[in-house]
Amino acid sequence: MLSGAVNGDSALTVRAVSRAADSRHAKIMRVMRESEQRRPKLRRLGDRLGAWYTPVALAVAGLAWAASGDPVRFLAVLVVATPCPLLIAIPVAVIGAISVAARRGVVVRDPAVLETLPTCTVAIFDKTGTLTYGRPALVEWVPLGPHPAADVLRWTASLERYSRHPLAAAVVDAADRDRLQLPEAAEVSERPGQGLSGLVEGRAVRVTGRPKLLAHAPELAAGLPPAAGGLECVVLVDERPAAVARFRDRPRDDGQAFVAHLGRRHGFTRVLLVSGDRESEVRYLADAVGITEVHAEQSPEQKVALVRAETAKAATVFVGDGINDAPALTAATTGLAFGQNSDVTAEAAGAVVLDATLKRVDELLHLSGRLRAIALQSAVGGMALSVLAMGVAAFGWLPPVAGAVLQEAIDVLVVVNALRVSFTPRSLTDY
Repeated sequence: MLSGAVNGDSALTVRAVSRAADSRHAKIMRVMRESEQRRPKLRRLGDRLGAWYTPVALAVAGLAWAASGDPVRFLAVLVVATPCPLLIAIPVAVIGAISVAARRGVVVRDPAVLETLPTCTVAIFDKTGTLTYGRPALVEWVPLGPHPAADVLRWTASLERYSRHPLAAAVVDAADRDRLQLPEAAEVSERPGQGLSGLVEGRAVRVTGRPKLLAHAPELAAGLPPAAGGLECVVLVDERPAAVARFRDRPRDDGQAFVAHLGRRHGFTRVLLVSGDRESEVRYLADAVGITEVHAEQSPEQKVALVRAETAKAATVFVGDGINDAPALTAATTGLAFGQNSDVTAEAAGAVVLDATLKRVDELLHLSGRLRAIALQSAVGGMALSVLAMGVAAFGWLPPVAGAVLQEAIDVLVVVNALRVSFTPRSLTDY
């Protein structure tokens, strides 16, 4: 029994056969903690550049002193070798990128995400709520009886306005899109296990599921179309089948364009769709958005294993929105939480896309690429100027005081260049 379940108008006796520690939620939390302990170790950009810059500076200073016997040259080389391009320019660029991301509805929890995201070549997406809208939509209305399809939809929507069923809003939305005027319904009833029924414009309208209908009236099976993928319900008017409504979690309108441009514009070599849903539903979405690598019916543990295997071969970015995605978010090189559905998911991710739109994900990809390019330009360019100044100081042509002034000029130059990250185009999307 799921937490939050409502027993309707009957009394229930519930027997607990396992502890709370053995619940699905507890298992997901355990997997997430294990994933956090095994999170990929990310070396920051400044650390990688500084790993070779400091030994080079010390070596040049030592050689200048040893060759000339003048300790002043040693001092002059160290003065101009101060790694301010690494210590200042990169953090300034990162802070600017975090500020821009926040203005665009993306909260960056781990700044390393901005540096590593451009290096990712494998994108892994959860299905529900990321590449889909996360809510069912009426995708097909199959008329069966003599009544006009628009009339049956009007009658059905008039009843569904009073229903708490997850599919009710989809029927009402479809009627609103067609600008249908909904009449008043009377004697509306929605008893557990019996579907929704009522009187609309003198007609007895009932909405129920195919299995429930055929269990009580198997002779109606011949008048129904074959079952299809997704969810469906049968509408009866005066106890005769009048329509079959089919629902799916609709793919996002820009999903196909977004997936298609990942390789062309962002260097992704593979895009995977991973979901715990049925194979048919996952394949339907994959075909709609153009993804060929599909992994369906995956538990949170299986998702983590798959992400770890992919991360061992190449840098990965995982995009998910549910609590069951939290362990996979921690296992990927970069984890992006899509939307604000779960605090656990937000805690596990390196960045949270608050607006839950693919355009924001694309903007983050472009912003991280821009950050990396400008940060490298500032750091490498600043170090190159410092190395040149070290050579001049090593030959005794640059005294320590002049070297300090020159180093300050280099620092100002690279910091001003790093500030360019804060000034981005009005639009960063390109699909």
